[in-house]
Amino acid sequence: MRGRVLIVSGSDSGGGAGMQADIKTVTALDAYAESALTALTVQDTLGVHAVHPVPPAVIAAQMACVLADPGADAVKCGMIGEAEAVAAVVAVLAEKARGLPLVVDPVMVAKGGAALMAEAALDPLRERLLPMASVITPNIPEAEALTGLAIRDEEGMLAAARALRVRGIAAVLLKGGHLDGPEVVDILVGPQGETFWREPRIVTRHTHGTGCTTASAIAAGLAQGLSLIEAVDRAIAYVHAAIRTAPGFGAGHGPLNHAVTVDPARLATLG
Repeated sequence: MRGRVLIVSGSDSGGGAGMQADIKTVTALDAYAESALTALTVQDTLGVHAVHPVPPAVIAAQMACVLADPGADAVKCGMIGEAEAVAAVVAVLAEKARGLPLVVDPVMVAKGGAALMAEAALDPLRERLLPMASVITPNIPEAEALTGLAIRDEEGMLAAARALRVRGIAAVLLKGGHLDGPEVVDILVGPQGETFWREPRIVTRHTHGTGCTTASAIAAGLAQGLSLIEAVDRAIAYVHAAIRTAPGFGAGHGPLNHAVTVDPARLATLG
């Protein structure tokens, strides 16, 4: 086991997304998962039934404690629902996590449609947290909310990712699963240029937690010393395999198979 990942995210009582998916993913990829919980959710595969935020001071205390001991090699931020919580996370990162790779998944809405971020938190997220990130991993609805652009196709994805880069974000992995078509296209735009991944679409309702899983898999790779392209490539391969072998649990959006094995030596195939 190598690479320590501090995960800052909410809990999913159903086990398919949030902190539970994050910890499973990091562990499956042979890294060490640490946690700072931001919210408790009452959740199953049918939706989010209640959200109970953790006080910002407690979020900050968890982060500071873990960063001091046992330490971290990368940080992943997921659900941070309140403006005050965003400010608390930013303050700890600025003071105690400078130089660490930071992956931010700008979680706004659950798979079933429930809001997971207060409207007042959007500006602090966009203006303070995202510019600190090594890479952000929005899906299409999240990218639309962050940029104000409508995304209808691959060209729209590129335009949105480039717009986020112009705002000072180091790298953007824009995930294309919400678009129609036989392939899922993911685009990484960053200092290395523009890199495309194309995977056959798996027609299934068992996709709960794909965003959390992707971001945590990338964070694990960065913590282990992979380049950003290598970390993204392995993450995409892992998520695709986890969807393909999903256990089929639940009556709604079911969880992935986080125990799936993916060749850790897989390197990026540039599209």
